[in-house]
Amino acid sequence: MELAKVTALLKATTLEAAVLTGRLVLYPSGIVPERLAAAGPDDAPVPLAGDGGRPVVLLHGFVDNRSVFLLLRRALARHGRHHVVSLDYSPLMGDLRTAAEALGRRIEVVLARTGRTEVDLVGHSLGGLVARYYVQRLDGDARVRTLVTLGTPHAGTSVAAPLADAHPLVRQMRPGSEVLRELAAPAPGCRTRFVSFWSDLDRIMVPVETARLDHPDLLVHNVRVSGIGHLALPVHPTVASGILRALDAGEGVEEGTAEGASSVA
Repeated sequence: MELAKVTALLKATTLEAAVLTGRLVLYPSGIVPERLAAAGPDDAPVPLAGDGGRPVVLLHGFVDNRSVFLLLRRALARHGRHHVVSLDYSPLMGDLRTAAEALGRRIEVVLARTGRTEVDLVGHSLGGLVARYYVQRLDGDARVRTLVTLGTPHAGTSVAAPLADAHPLVRQMRPGSEVLRELAAPAPGCRTRFVSFWSDLDRIMVPVETARLDHPDLLVHNVRVSGIGHLALPVHPTVASGILRALDAGEGVEEGTAEGASSVA
């Protein structure tokens, strides 16, 4: 292996360890589900402050919670996104379709309380797959303008982990699962824009290209992230900047590369 690749891998591994430590510290703060803002008088919608953009709904990955999006939420707020909510789903559930249905109900509440007709979605890992199922299979494209996925196993991951396949959600993320076959089915007329961030050093996505979204019926822009791992995707400032551009884009972002390692201290 070339010295440059070894150096990049060591930096990414160090960053992953730091992110994991931060996750463990913050995890308790995200255990209690987030409460939506109270509705207005007589259940009238509560207008967003200023323009506020579309509401943004965040979905965490497997065995994670909303605390993973702490830094991204701050970036969204600084960027003028004044209504950001998270959906927590239990790792004890046996079917991601159940989480997708819960996502749909959550979105309907958000739209009713903000008076908007569309939201944007950001999903990390399994969360991106849940969001994609909602958009493609539960008519969510009528509600979702842009779906951003971060390290999501769109084609299924073959990563090896002891006893992992005992969990039904993990089995649904394996290549060839029933859920992935449903998502690979035709989706003509899907109105949602998809932006998929995938990392060349993601050790959870095996192979790393599985986090690319390739579907002939979907409007997709894949963005390759260089130099960071799976856990860092929701917290890295370079990725956050890419997410903000993706959500702001009128017609989508160009397929390209986001360099992560160069901005990591």
